[in-house]
Amino acid sequence: MTSANPIPPPRPLRRAGALLIALAAGATLALSGCAVAEDGPVAAAAPTHLSGTVQLWHHYNGREAKVIASIVDDFEQRHPDVRVRVHAGQQDTKITQVVSSGGDVDVMLTNVNATLGTACKTMSDLAPYMRRDGVPDDAFQGIFAQATAFEGRRCSLPTTSDVYGLYYNTRLLAEAGYTTPPRTLRELEDMALKLTTYKSDGSIGTLGFNPLIGFQQNTSATLGGTAGVTWTKDGDSAVADSPQWAELIAWQHDFVRKIGYDKLKTFTAGLGDEWSANNPFQNGRVAMTLDGEWRVAFIEEQAPRLEYGTAPFPVLAGSGQEYGGGFVSAADIGVAKRSGNKEAAWALVKYMTTDTDAAVKLANGLKNIPTLKSAVASPALQASPQYRTFIEASAHPAGNTSPVTEIGSTLTATMDDFWTDYQRGSGGNLKRRLEKVDTDIDNALGLRRAK
Repeated sequence: MTSANPIPPPRPLRRAGALLIALAAGATLALSGCAVAEDGPVAAAAPTHLSGTVQLWHHYNGREAKVIASIVDDFEQRHPDVRVRVHAGQQDTKITQVVSSGGDVDVMLTNVNATLGTACKTMSDLAPYMRRDGVPDDAFQGIFAQATAFEGRRCSLPTTSDVYGLYYNTRLLAEAGYTTPPRTLRELEDMALKLTTYKSDGSIGTLGFNPLIGFQQNTSATLGGTAGVTWTKDGDSAVADSPQWAELIAWQHDFVRKIGYDKLKTFTAGLGDEWSANNPFQNGRVAMTLDGEWRVAFIEEQAPRLEYGTAPFPVLAGSGQEYGGGFVSAADIGVAKRSGNKEAAWALVKYMTTDTDAAVKLANGLKNIPTLKSAVASPALQASPQYRTFIEASAHPAGNTSPVTEIGSTLTATMDDFWTDYQRGSGGNLKRRLEKVDTDIDNALGLRRAK
């Protein structure tokens, strides 16, 4: 394994909320108007010997990049005549742009499957390789296999996943008389209001739960996963016709009003950075929070004395969303159509996604949830009780994710923009404003399809 560029210093992970917004414009523009070569025929049998160079581009940096490097080293030991040249710490938008412009990329590993729709046309269809080599879709947990395909094409396979749930401070809950976490959003609100304390000047001292969209992992995608919402129907945006959206937004809007938007904004502005040891859940300023499985590793390192538990995130009662699953998002890996060494590239993809030992090593190192069923069942998987909550949620039939579309993260970013404004109390007829969201999304879809 060789490195194409020095691994940059560690930086905070960019998860669903912030990353979804950042990817929208660049990824879409990168693919517009560019001709992409079609896939060639796949050999009837896998080659017995592989050689040459494979260019791997991925988004990980710091500690996580070292984990990827160790997996690559293991792969090269199995295939001594293959050299993997690693381009670490690359933004997903840059990877997509380099691939679409004909850059030297064989394998691309990106962070959020919501962006797959903007990249799929530049990626090889892996289905013929999977059929030939006996890799079934059901080797993967829950919805991850279908979430890494687009318009009937197997553009990628899942490596690890982010699974979202509820973190709660057991000491603070016990002091308020609670022995179990909430299971519905109304229970979450009731408990949060009771857990919230105020200073003598009326400002917030400790917050039970921060309901603001834009606070850490609170996004339309992650909260939408609690309510069984509908994003699209027959290829068009359908949020205004989904009663779950209206109920969810009304619940959140009412929750914000009960505490006070200005108080929440002032309190939030004074909180520590999400990725630092001063994280507000870790230091006890927020009693409950929506977060991903990676927080377990952060707490272990930064706040080892914190008394906390994890649970599936509460659901909107009456929405049809079953408790126990939640929002998930996979890291995708695929082969570029223009790759000049597709068999070796596919071998690397297959190793990182379907080899049990490699998948366990990847999950243990990244502290993300494995998507491979055999890795989940492996005794070598390091799983504390708090971490196991997310493993179980990843396999739950109620697990969900935002749809993969040709506009990628523009879909969810459009809803985030609306909701961020609406929660301020800007008012207006909710139904009409959601119809405007539909119009904006449909316009983006129409522009993309026209290209």
